[in-house]
Amino acid sequence: MTLQELYGKIGLQQEIAEKLNGLQPGFSFPEELIERMMDMDAAEGAYRELDALLTEDGDHLKMLLCQMECARRTYGQYQAKGISDEIFVETMKCFTRFMDECGRMHGRLFFDRGWWTYRQISMSLFRIGALEYEFRVQEGEQVLSLHIPSDADLSPESVDRSLAQAEDFFRIYYPAYAYSRYICDSWLLSPKLKELLPEGSRILAFQERFRLLSADPEAPGFIQWIFQTPSDTEVRTLPERTSLQRRTKALLLSGGSIGAAYGEIRRA
Repeated sequence: MTLQELYGKIGLQQEIAEKLNGLQPGFSFPEELIERMMDMDAAEGAYRELDALLTEDGDHLKMLLCQMECARRTYGQYQAKGISDEIFVETMKCFTRFMDECGRMHGRLFFDRGWWTYRQISMSLFRIGALEYEFRVQEGEQVLSLHIPSDADLSPESVDRSLAQAEDFFRIYYPAYAYSRYICDSWLLSPKLKELLPEGSRILAFQERFRLLSADPEAPGFIQWIFQTPSDTEVRTLPERTSLQRRTKALLLSGGSIGAAYGEIRRA
């Protein structure tokens, strides 16, 4: 697979693809860091070293180019394990999705998630249906951490299907990974949402799957997801296009917050 083919498969924005094409001539990939960023045990450290190396990286596009090269090479590892092209493409579409989110929040496209996407290119995180699943060790125990993409269908049927597909995926492709439970740390699990969402809400149905273990009422991340704006945006300027936005804004103006919560689903 070439980089151009990869851009096409994940639907990378034409504007960004053209900028990457303009960067590539004369750009030398730092091979040692590229290889380490594809290793789940070394990926985070390699990302940090590469980020420090690319000190004059406008809009972080050199980082994006390096991670695209990692994704291109990772495709061969997917093929070697027999993992479907569909899962590869859906997993790597995170780059396109994050670019769209960045555009909505900031009014222009640039790469602001390199600190996260080393997970996808190191095969420590996969998108399987509606949800993403990441290898994690929690309190000395192997677990799978659930992440909810911004475009996820959280209907009960869709979540059931994703969880069932994940069980098959990890049994077939990672049989030695003996995980005991799924964990999730997200604003979507916040108990405060029960006061803001109507009965029958897909988010509330998703919450019901989890046993909550802790909550962080002051975590600010929910603002960017509910309002599609940076978390430090002045509250009075937040949009009110949806009922959840209106109720959340009123809560914030009264001194309240949604925060986030952490929970688990034990495997049957």
